[in-house]
Amino acid sequence: MMTHTQQIKIWDLPVRIFHWSLVTCFFVAYFTEDDFMNLHTYAGYGIIGLIVFRLIWGVIGSYHSRFNNFLSHPRNLGIYLKDIFYNRAKRYLGHNPAGAAMIVALILSLIITTLSGLATYATEEMSGPFVGLMTNAPNFIYDGVEDIHEFFANFTLVLVGLHVLGVVLASLSHKENLIRAMWTGYKSVEK
Repeated sequence: MMTHTQQIKIWDLPVRIFHWSLVTCFFVAYFTEDDFMNLHTYAGYGIIGLIVFRLIWGVIGSYHSRFNNFLSHPRNLGIYLKDIFYNRAKRYLGHNPAGAAMIVALILSLIITTLSGLATYATEEMSGPFVGLMTNAPNFIYDGVEDIHEFFANFTLVLVGLHVLGVVLASLSHKENLIRAMWTGYKSVEK
């Protein structure tokens, strides 16, 4: 029996622009924190805007971008990870349970990173939307928000590394190039 492969659109343009813009903004922010505070701050604001967009697009966007079409019970994540270990993981056209969990983890980590970054910016530079809130805060609050900001920036970097590893493993396991799919928006389906 002969099978034919067809390319179908999975990732819409807004999701792809969001993804690669977030990658850019995160790495700009991460690597400019000490030496280029203005660039660091603008990248942080970019991350906030992108996260707000993604939360909205996750509700009203195309089929594969909507959270209700790929978020699942944590039990499914455990089953999927076990199946990866035994090299029998099911292929998903959209996000698999591990990818869905990673999206949630990255968004939460980035929200904490940016909010604590805004609080740090208010305490150190006396600027930004939290300056009124942080002006008379005790010193332990100042130190605490900076520690939280640094921890979650580094934690996000670890998540990014795990995300890339997961993409590579899924690509090898299912014999598909997921990085190319995130550039083009298309994945192959046998018909």
